[in-house]
Amino acid sequence: MAEATTATPQQLAAAKKAVISSSIGAALEWFDIIVYATFAVVIAENFFPESDGTVALLLTFATFAISYLIRPLGGMILGSYADRKGRKNALTLTLMLMMVGTLIMAVAPTYAMVGVWGAVIILLSRLIQGFSAGGEFGTATAFLIETAPHKKAFYASWQVAAQGASMLLASAFGYGLTQWLSEEALYSWGWRVPFFVGLLIGPVGLYIRARLDETEEFTKGEKTKTPLKDLFVHHYGRLLAGSAVIGVATISVYMILYMPTFAVKNLGIPATAAFLGGVVAGLVVLVGVPFVGHLADRVGPAKVMTYSAIAALLLAWPLFQLMVTNPTVPVMVLVIALLGVLMAFYFGPLPALLSAMFPSAIRGTGLAVTYNVGVTLLGGIAPLVLTWLLAVTGSLNAPSLYYMAIAVISLVGLYFVRTRYNQR
Repeated sequence: MAEATTATPQQLAAAKKAVISSSIGAALEWFDIIVYATFAVVIAENFFPESDGTVALLLTFATFAISYLIRPLGGMILGSYADRKGRKNALTLTLMLMMVGTLIMAVAPTYAMVGVWGAVIILLSRLIQGFSAGGEFGTATAFLIETAPHKKAFYASWQVAAQGASMLLASAFGYGLTQWLSEEALYSWGWRVPFFVGLLIGPVGLYIRARLDETEEFTKGEKTKTPLKDLFVHHYGRLLAGSAVIGVATISVYMILYMPTFAVKNLGIPATAAFLGGVVAGLVVLVGVPFVGHLADRVGPAKVMTYSAIAALLLAWPLFQLMVTNPTVPVMVLVIALLGVLMAFYFGPLPALLSAMFPSAIRGTGLAVTYNVGVTLLGGIAPLVLTWLLAVTGSLNAPSLYYMAIAVISLVGLYFVRTRYNQR
């Protein structure tokens, strides 16, 4: 309370502007990602029509996964740029790159139009989007943390709340387009509509980011000309522990994104069930994450995340067992909504936890590289791994085992973060 009274109206106004500008970038990044995963079955038939269903889906998610391999590179380059040239400049650059990637995806010609070049074009789109996304989280989170006069976890949590908004909106598009369009219309042009809508977010974000002031902590703080080198030489332990901590946050997101494909291909449930679940999960994250941020400010991010990771480990198998034995629309919606709750409690405090682990001089680089290594290894490849696991094992509970394994990795990471790096 004493901390809250010291915040001036100017500081609060700057913090609110930082929330809006950062949330817009996160919203565009995740809207593009979620729409791609949501319409994976449609994209597979449009760009890989000569493969059988499973192979086409694997190729679609492989293209999705390949874009994640470039994210750590984007994190290294754009995060380092943020530490050398400023948070504001990096925020503008990442958003411009995101818009380019989304535009290419929206206008990409299909296999029927240009043959295999269609797949090459959407791969280019994914690579540009992945590179730009590599710098977005680290730069935006550093900007939020350094601008916030108090309640760091609360303000930083809006990065995650924006992902909930994207999930809600993308799932709503999935539900609406599959319900109101004929299959022919959906497969010919309907799947492109969300990408064009996502582009509308970009100009608003660029306008707002152009009017931001650089953070005082960056302007007056110590600088380094080699933030990337400093990270790997002096802070590699923090990088490894932080990357492991990312696990439950990122796998929760991609498990929710995978549900429309899982519902259609494996459970025989209409995709609309998963879309409804995505709407509910997105709403849970959007509304719930700021409250979780408040909680993390009171008791500490690590404590909230530890209990959430334990809950994820214990609930994964029962949730999938419930869905597999009762493949109905209400059960699917319930399971996805509960995944949204787990995501909110774990992901909400994460930006504040990671920010506290790195000094200001390398914060952009540290956040960007740590986040994207974790997302790439533990989340971005998840749809591809899950599709492969289901094909190889034939067990519909295979996704829950993968989710549990990631939860264990995160708990190990949290142990080191709490004990070795004093993030209690």
